[in-house]
This record gives sequence, structure tokens and C-alpha cells, in this order.
Amino acid sequence: MEAAQNGHGGAYRRLLGETSEWLKRYFERRLPPGDVDDAVQETLLTIHRRRHTYDPQYPFGPWLAAIAKNKWIDQLRNLARRPSDELPDEIAVGDHEASVVSSSVLASLLDQLRPAQAQAILLVKVQGHSIEDASGEIGLSPSAVKMNIHRGLARLTATIEKTPDVE
Repeated sequence: MEAAQNGHGGAYRRLLGETSEWLKRYFERRLPPGDVDDAVQETLLTIHRRRHTYDPQYPFGPWLAAIAKNKWIDQLRNLARRPSDELPDEIAVGDHEASVVSSSVLASLLDQLRPAQAQAILLVKVQGHSIEDASGEIGLSPSAVKMNIHRGLARLTATIEKTPDVE
């Protein structure tokens, strides 16, 4: 931050990049998913506008955290002011047969795999976690998670190809 205050453009870009990642993690734990990006952008704008108030004699983290906390509170206030739409008494409910069948088929296919393969595929391919997140949750290295996914998908492909009623 001190280098950025002194006009070093590369340091400022790096600061905003690293700060953006930290803010994203900060707000993901505190706000609904649809509000995270807005909170990050608002906070980055405030940091840009208030960068002259940072004193390099003090740590950057508490200064950043104070700004992030204030923006978080602002976001919570905005959430409270949003009009909540009343749900109508009669809501059409779609047929969930296809999703139930798909879920059942997926569960039976995953049961045929080794537990580490099934868990890696479920976390990364079905639930959308990153390899790194899945690695931390499973307790394996990222390369082991990738290997489990690759081998598991190959095994699933072979199983599906052997099944006569699958097109």
C-alpha cells in the first residue's frame, strides 16, 4: 500500500488483486452469494477513494478489515431494506420425477466407485467445488483429487457403455 501511495502502478494493481481475493473470501462467509461481488466492488472503490488515509506506520490488515466491516454493515442494511415479495398462495409445482430419477441413477453409479473417486467427482463435477477446495475437504493432494476424478469418470464411462438400456 505504501508503494501504491507513492505512485507505483504495479504495486497498486497487485494490491487491488490480492485485496479483491481477500474481500471475496470475507464477504462469501457473510453475505448471500448474489451480493458478494457488489460488496467487493464497493469496498475496492472505497479503498481507492480512501487510500490517502492509510498510515504506513500501521499494519494494512486492520485498516482493510475496518473498511470491509463497514461495507458489510452497509450491505446488511441494504438487504434489510429490500422489498420481500410475498409468495402467492397457489404456486405451481413442477414435476420432479426427472431430477429424482437422475439423482437416483447418479447415486447408484457413484456407489460403484471407490469412495475417494466418488467423493472427488461429487464435489468437483456435481457440486462445482474447485480442485483445491475438494482437496482440502477430502484430505488428498490436488493431483490425487484430479487422478481420482479421471479414473472414476473412466470407470463410470465403461459402466455406462456396458449397460444395454442407455442410449
